Amino acid sequence: MTERSSDPVIEGPQITEAECRRCGTLIAGLDGRYACGVCGWSNHWNEGHSQLPSAEDDLDQPVPAAKSRKP
Repeated sequence: MTERSSDPVIEGPQITEAECRRCGTLIAGLDGRYACGVCGWSNHWNEGHSQLPSAEDDLDQPVPAAKSRKP
């Protein structure tokens, strides 16, 4: 399948690498957000390289259950 110039380009997250700040293990993450599988360290979500999507942008967001009426 070939990509046509009229097809929209969807940018996904980029895989990034860094050293764990606690133990020095080489770790990979998405857009600068990391969690170390060796020692458990993780950086804060706002240290990433891009904005996180809002809940409304989540395609897998559950649909709220309809409220039942009591007779």
